[in-house]
Amino acid sequence: MDEKTHSTIKKADGSAGKFLIGNLCMLIAAIFWGANVSVIKALIPDWMSANGVTATRLIGGCILFWIISLFVKNEKIEKGDWLKIILGGFIGLFGFIYLFVTSLRFANAIDISIIMTLPPVFVILIGVLFLHRRPSLLEYAGVAVSFVGAFIVIWGGSRGEAGPNNLLGDLIAVASTICYAFYLIILQGPTKKYHPVNLLRWVFLFGALPALFLVPGMEAEGILKSATAVPWIEIGFVLIGPTFLAYFLVQPADKFIGPELVSIYQYLIPVFATITAVILKIDTLKWIQVIAMAVIVVGMIMTDSGKRKRVKKLVADPSHNNSKQ
Repeated sequence: MDEKTHSTIKKADGSAGKFLIGNLCMLIAAIFWGANVSVIKALIPDWMSANGVTATRLIGGCILFWIISLFVKNEKIEKGDWLKIILGGFIGLFGFIYLFVTSLRFANAIDISIIMTLPPVFVILIGVLFLHRRPSLLEYAGVAVSFVGAFIVIWGGSRGEAGPNNLLGDLIAVASTICYAFYLIILQGPTKKYHPVNLLRWVFLFGALPALFLVPGMEAEGILKSATAVPWIEIGFVLIGPTFLAYFLVQPADKFIGPELVSIYQYLIPVFATITAVILKIDTLKWIQVIAMAVIVVGMIMTDSGKRKRVKKLVADPSHNNSKQ
């Protein structure tokens, strides 16, 4: 393993404190994203179209990050990182948000929440196929256990009405998770170099550019004719929480714990989606869901443990085959 790879592994491992911060950031982000599923579903289609929600999130998020960037020190982006940032914005960010929101137009929220647990599978698959990474058996086992827990959430979860075309919605959601996995991997390098706000202002800018084509027609959105503040509060939450704060938190998490563990937190989305449904009195908590939540946590602990042991082994033994990263 060369010196550059060895240094990268050391940085990814970080201190125990950074490891804790990274996990805490992702926990908060997962809470936002879990609630986000139900809130967006409540907005579509009565108050806003899928295109309207997508444009609002991307363009609004871009504006927020550029405003915040005025108050922080912004490093110069290296020439070699621009392609990653552009692709991260166009494919990773725009692709993920557009496809995710569109999927909620066709399928029910709980179905989509389980599909949102798939990014770890695609992160590992992309790493194995293109980056020559070899996760440990414990990490594979943790992913499998967490996926089982997420499946149980859906199997014993909400009895809400099905969407108008569940199969289409589910397939679109799967495509969105591939985009998110791509986002985590392609931006892992830039994430380690730049301040989160500096990086995200550019990523959101390149994600907002294609979103501009979704703006025409938004003058007909139902929310503009609303006599109640509820939809405005909902879209405000979507913009500030799941879009601005959650993506801000992902950047230090990706830096401190790596894309594999960041993507693992997708498994908590069905859990928080279920909790949100209970709080909103859409559904009642079932014992099978409590078991599923416990299974998901166990899977995350297994994956965390597997990654830390693997990285420590590589740091302690630099001569170890670097294909097993």
